[in-house]
Amino acid sequence: MENHEPDIVKESLFDIITRKINQLPEAERNLLEHGSTYVGFNAALSGLIANSLFRRVLNVTQARIAAALPMAVIPFLTADISYRGFISLPLNTGDLNCETCTITRAGLIGLVFGGLYPVFLAIPVNGGLAARYTSALLPERGNILTYWTRISKPIFRKMLFPILLQTGFAAYLSSRQYKLLIKALQLPEPGLEIQ
Repeated sequence: MENHEPDIVKESLFDIITRKINQLPEAERNLLEHGSTYVGFNAALSGLIANSLFRRVLNVTQARIAAALPMAVIPFLTADISYRGFISLPLNTGDLNCETCTITRAGLIGLVFGGLYPVFLAIPVNGGLAARYTSALLPERGNILTYWTRISKPIFRKMLFPILLQTGFAAYLSSRQYKLLIKALQLPEPGLEIQ
């Protein structure tokens, strides 16, 4: 006979946390439930900024929507899903119970998926458009890495502020979510009278 006690304990802990979160005021509950969406929107904004910078450098004027759509949607989805998987879900299941760990994880998600990933994603998207529309002189096979490094350096410098902003925002948001979760856990059980 298998022992399913850890699963039962985890389910009841999740139920307790969910019940406590539902006692919070709506604004605080929304911050806990939709925090990953805010991180995703900031990642989409970073993607659009990086896309615009690469388009200018490579003189790409065609296919604005075709380039902007993946540069907004893909960073949004990756940042949103990563934040949900590494921050929101572990907080709501009780698997993440250290504020410093929460802030560090969220900062890394903001840095990697919300800041750096959109910039790196803009390189092949706009490089492909530049090749298709021959808007910029692209390198021969041997000089590809050198060419993209030279093109990307000034863009990374310009993207430094949005990347740091995204990192700080994700870390701050996770800190707020952690504190709201602790506040929710300290609320009395609904239906119990305090004497």
